[in-house]
Formats: sequence, C-alpha cells, structure tokens
Amino acid sequence: MPANDTIKMIRTANRIANVEEYYFSRKLAEVRSLDTPELPVINLGIGSPDLAPSAHAIDALVTSARNPANHGYQSYKGIPAFRKAIAAFYHNIYKVTLDPESMILPLMGSKEGIMHIAMAFLDEGDEVLVPNPGYPTYSSVARLTGGTLRYYTLNEETNWGIDVDALRNSDLSKVKLMWINFPHMPTGRVATREELKALVDLAREKQFLVVNDNPYSLILNDNPLSILSIEGADEVALELNSLSKSHNMAGWRLGWVAGRKEYIDAVLRVKSNMDSGMFLGLQHAAVQALQNGPDWFASLNETYARRRKVAAKILEALGCTWSDNQSGLFLWAKVNDSVADVERWIDEILYATKVFITPGFIFGDAGSRYIRISLCSTEEVLNQALARIHEFLKKPSSSSIKTAVQ
Repeated sequence: MPANDTIKMIRTANRIANVEEYYFSRKLAEVRSLDTPELPVINLGIGSPDLAPSAHAIDALVTSARNPANHGYQSYKGIPAFRKAIAAFYHNIYKVTLDPESMILPLMGSKEGIMHIAMAFLDEGDEVLVPNPGYPTYSSVARLTGGTLRYYTLNEETNWGIDVDALRNSDLSKVKLMWINFPHMPTGRVATREELKALVDLAREKQFLVVNDNPYSLILNDNPLSILSIEGADEVALELNSLSKSHNMAGWRLGWVAGRKEYIDAVLRVKSNMDSGMFLGLQHAAVQALQNGPDWFASLNETYARRRKVAAKILEALGCTWSDNQSGLFLWAKVNDSVADVERWIDEILYATKVFITPGFIFGDAGSRYIRISLCSTEEVLNQALARIHEFLKKPSSSSIKTAVQ
C-alpha cells in the first residue's frame, strides 16, 4: 500500500463509546512494567486469592481430566451434581432451600452473570440503580446493554448503608434493575436482615428486580446472609455467588445465579447463546469444593485476619483512617485531608516504593478520598510493603506523603 494512502478503519459500535477499558486491565500493565528482579512490584490492588483450593477439589479436577470421555461439550445448565452441591451449600450456609433443577444456573464466574442478567431484563432506557462506590462492572454493563445509569450514594457517615427511604421518596417508575453487593466491595459493609428486608419490600412495591452480588459472605464474616432468605425475595430478587473468593478458585471461573425459576429461565436464554457449557472437570471439582467444612473456612479466615493486621499497619503508616468492622478480602480506608490528589499520591507511592494500592476513585466519585488494600498477599509480602513505605517516608523526597501522615 502506498505510504500516502489513508487507512480507513471500521467504526466501532456506539455501545462502547462510553465504556472504558477496565481500570485494572490497563493499570496492571503499567504496574508490571515496573517489575525488576532487584525490586519486584508488590501488588496490593487485586482481590485474587493466593491460597490454594481444597485438596479434594484439585484431586477431583485431575481425576476427571484424565477421563477421555469428559472433554466434550456440557449442558448449559451444568451437571445435576453441581447444582445439587450448590443447593446443599445454600441450605447449610444460608438456610435457604433451592430447587437444584429450576432455581440454580451455574456460570463461568459470577461476572458473566452480571452481563447475562442485564441482557435478560434491561430494555433501552430502563433505569439501573448502581452503588457509588461500587463494582465498576455494574455501570459498564448497564451502558453496554442500553440501560440508563442511576447511582445511589453510599457514604461513611451512614456506615455505607443504603438509604431506602430516600429511594422510596424518589421517582422509581423507570427503574428495572438494582444492583446491591453485600458484603459490600470495596467498603466491607455487611447488611443486616432488616436492611435486606427493606430493599425487598421496596422492590416489590415499585416492581423492579434487585440482584445481590454475594461472593464475599464467607470471608471474615460471622453471619453469612443471602437475600433469598428474606420473605418475599423470591418475587423480586436474584443472587450471584461464586467459588472465586470463598474457595480460592478465582481463575477457575466457577459461579452461579440463584432465584425464581422464571428469572433463571430468562438468564438461561441469554447464556445458552453465549457459551457451550462448562468443562466437566471443573464441575466435578466444584462439587468437592462446596463440601468444604467449617474447619476449612476457619483456617482460611485465620489467615486473612493475620494479614489484615499487617494491612492496617500500612494504612496507619500512610496516615489513613478505617473501620475495623469490615468483611471481605480488602481494607477500605480514608486518606488524610492533606493529600490533594489521591490518584497522584498512589502513583507517587507506586513509583517510589513499587507497592501498588488501589485508589478508591475507580469505584465511583464517592470513593475518591479512599484507598483499598487487598489481603491476597502473604504476611511476609505485606510486611515487605510496610518496610518499603516506612523507608520511603524517611526520605526528603517523600514530602507529600510525610504531609499526609503528620
């Protein structure tokens, strides 16, 4: 092609015009570029468990994978044994009874369920209630599916709870879908049964679907709760859950959506056009993982509790404030008012210490004065990060951070 010819690119779809690449997709490439053998980057940003799944789950995967008959396409609904294991898990953990045949749909991670649910229920212009701060995918999927975003703000003054009365007093006539996420990410807030009941009652009154994204309920949380345990929830609620956080299987992509048969059937109509079923070996492994007993989870949470103490020391060194009453895989903390630009401050720390901490603005403007530390690193690594930050604070060049901790 002649050098002076102009290449005409095919125009992308309008639906992606207002959807940016996921922050971590872009930022982690930058973080990795700083990695050197002499001083490896310490990534405290991502909630990707570094611990192994149960040995029984791994053994089940290996055994299944060795069977030549197990490598073909599978049912879109997953094998009965997987759905029955999910139903048993819900009964044991949440005291919820689910029909494994009609009320559970396995997913390749609950993240895909966010898209499937939106595609199944949203029409162009339908309003979607999204938490601020909250998981960015809720907003992205609403944009991709033609929904109209409507944020509801959570704040520290009200302990990151949802103001149901304010919602009820607003015009909800166009709302079709509401995303909630308890235990909440990034704040670690756990909802009470009474709060979930108020939301279910509101959804029934105003006729919209409320979806609880519930992957953190077994992490540093003494009272796991499912929205499906609330009276009336079967009429207006779905719940997403997964093995990613609670069972150390994030990369395995094992999740599900649970709820009323008619709603599950609607999601299945979308999903069955998007994939060709989940690898059988993964399903066999999931069946075993879902049988992990209380001792397994107690050991897991003891590890995270020890890590949280070190993460708190990092936050203390940086002059932040936080609540000890947080569940999930993170610590969420408020930055000292003397820091003018939190994103720039986090980058300064990253480039000076090679320690990456997540800035809260990526979860919405209500998180702009906050940061988040993941507990998915060993105590040794967290202590290394603490030592690097302490060392950096001693240097004259760290004036902006020193101001923050004074």
